[in-house]
Amino acid sequence: MKILFIGEIVGKCGIFCVKNILPKLKERYNFDLIIANGDGATGGFGLGKNHAIYLHKLGIDIITGGECIYYKKDMVDYIPQAPYILRPANFPYGNPGRGFSIIQKPQGKIAVISLLGQSGFERIHLASPFFCIKSILDKIGSETKIVIVDFHAATTSEKYSLFYYLAGQVTAVIGSHARALTADSKILAGKTAVLCDAGRTGNSFSPAGLDPEVEIRKYLTQIHTYSQVKCEHLELQGAIIESDAEGRATAISIIKEVCQEAFHEANRENHPD
Repeated sequence: MKILFIGEIVGKCGIFCVKNILPKLKERYNFDLIIANGDGATGGFGLGKNHAIYLHKLGIDIITGGECIYYKKDMVDYIPQAPYILRPANFPYGNPGRGFSIIQKPQGKIAVISLLGQSGFERIHLASPFFCIKSILDKIGSETKIVIVDFHAATTSEKYSLFYYLAGQVTAVIGSHARALTADSKILAGKTAVLCDAGRTGNSFSPAGLDPEVEIRKYLTQIHTYSQVKCEHLELQGAIIESDAEGRATAISIIKEVCQEAFHEANRENHPD
C-alpha cells in the first residue's frame, strides 16, 4: 500500500494547491489511499460542507479534522451523512460524525483514525486519546492490519508519547495541528511510521498559512483581530507512507511540492465558500 497524507489544508489557497498539485502526484506515485487534514480548509479555521464535498471530488478519500471540526455550522448537520469526514474519536460520546473509518480498496482494507490531543485543548472535554485508541484497535483488529492515525495535537511531548505507546501496533501515526512540517520521520518497532507534524498545504512563507501582518498586529496590540489567509508561496506538504500486507510500514518520506500556478482572486469562483 502507498498512502499520501496531506498536511493541514489552510484556506482557499490550500484548496487551490490540492486542485493543481494532487493530480500530478497521483500520476507520479499511484497512491492506494489519500488522506488530508482539513481542519483549516475554510478560512483557515474549520471545514465547511461545500469545501469538504469539493476536496472529496478532487480525489481525497478521507478528510480528518481537529479542534475546529465543528466551527462551521453546516458541518454539524452534514458530518453524520459524510463517511469520508472524520472528527476526533475522543470527542464527547454522541457527538455528530465518526472518529474512524475502514476503507475498502482493491488491495485490501485500510483503517483511518482521528484523535485530538489533550494538552492545549482544555476547553474541550476530551476523553484520553491513549485509552480511546486502544478501544478502537480492539474493535477493528479483526478487519485490517493497516491502520493510519492522524494525531491532531499541540505539543511535541504528547505526540511522541502516543508514538511510542502505539509503536508496533499500528502502521503509522502522523501528527498534525502545528502547520509546520517536521523532518523527524522514522519507523518505530519495525512497524510504525511516525512524523511529528505533516505541515500545511497553502502559504508556506507565513505564520500557519495566515497573513503575517494580521498575526503580528495581534501580538503587538493584544486586540483580537480575525486572521486572514495569505495566498502566496503556495506549497503542498505532507508525507508518503508505504506498508506491506501485514500492516508494517516499510517507508516514510516527507513531501514538499511547490504550486507552480499563481493564485488570483479570480480563482475564488472555483472554490466554493
